[in-house]
Amino acid sequence: MVAFEKTPPEVLQLLPVRIRELGLKLEGTPLHDQIEELYRELEEHGLHHFRPPCYLSDEWGCPSGEPVIGIPFYLADPRVAEIENAMNDVENEREVMMYLRHEAGHAFNYAYELYKTEEWRDLFGPFRRPYRDDYSFAPFSRDYVRHIAGWYAQKHPDEDFAETFAVWLDPDADWRNRYAGWAALRKLLYVDRIAQDVGDREPLRSAGRTDITVDEMEQTIEEFYRARNVDESAMVRGLALDTDLTDIFVEEHRRETEREYRPASELLAEHRRDIVDKVNYWTGVRRTLVRTLVTTIEHRLSELGLLADVHRSRAEMIEITVYITTLAMTFLLGDRPLRHRRGANQ
Repeated sequence: MVAFEKTPPEVLQLLPVRIRELGLKLEGTPLHDQIEELYRELEEHGLHHFRPPCYLSDEWGCPSGEPVIGIPFYLADPRVAEIENAMNDVENEREVMMYLRHEAGHAFNYAYELYKTEEWRDLFGPFRRPYRDDYSFAPFSRDYVRHIAGWYAQKHPDEDFAETFAVWLDPDADWRNRYAGWAALRKLLYVDRIAQDVGDREPLRSAGRTDITVDEMEQTIEEFYRARNVDESAMVRGLALDTDLTDIFVEEHRRETEREYRPASELLAEHRRDIVDKVNYWTGVRRTLVRTLVTTIEHRLSELGLLADVHRSRAEMIEITVYITTLAMTFLLGDRPLRHRRGANQ
């Protein structure tokens, strides 16, 4: 797996280690502090008895109906996080808090069994509606909040509630002003009212059953990533990139002696994470495909030896970003399942 080759030797030594043998714990890690931050936010929003238990697992998740939060094990070990970063771009601190708030929304729903009420169903839809990874969505719809990339609130009523809760909980969301005039504001006001109603009450379910925990993971780290990695190379194979890329950047034989140049692949690599994040967010094309598309273009730029004009790098980055977005949209509008994907109950 090529991504393994980009990790330091001391990290590669972890590949044959079974995950349960790493002895990972939440205590003593930045995750512990972020969970405490989540609990502070819940307290400040008037939820005095809701503290969903957190545990290390194979991915972000809240088992359906269970008021607990699973957190990816790689976030508890900086060495494993390096492997995750090479494979998928590891979550930064802001994203970790986004996911914690989202999963807390699921846990809140389950802890107080809101999904069983008629009002919840009227606002969000039937809780038992089947999950679909390839879900249709209406970009820029004002019926839903915007939080996780890929218009994720539109995936399922349970995700709609979790996303609404996450926006409501975020101290920087300014949701009353941002969503003024939106149909989504009704959902936010519902969460705000329900939180006041149950804030001083013990949850109907204060504990829940976990799914797989880090101590039960028998896979080695290499086995985990080989099984988890999504190979999108077939999706981008055959794209006619060369003509377009030579229109955007400069070929070696066309360079002007009085101008300063740098490898175009290096310029794209510097902005890879931001491009992948934003194209995924605004198009809804799943992140693994967008990342493969960007890294494929980056590799082809290197093979072609194309150069970026240092004095035009801003314009070149705008153009290559628009180009990548256009390619992503051609996938989205095709007949293949290319929607954003996370775990089934996240």
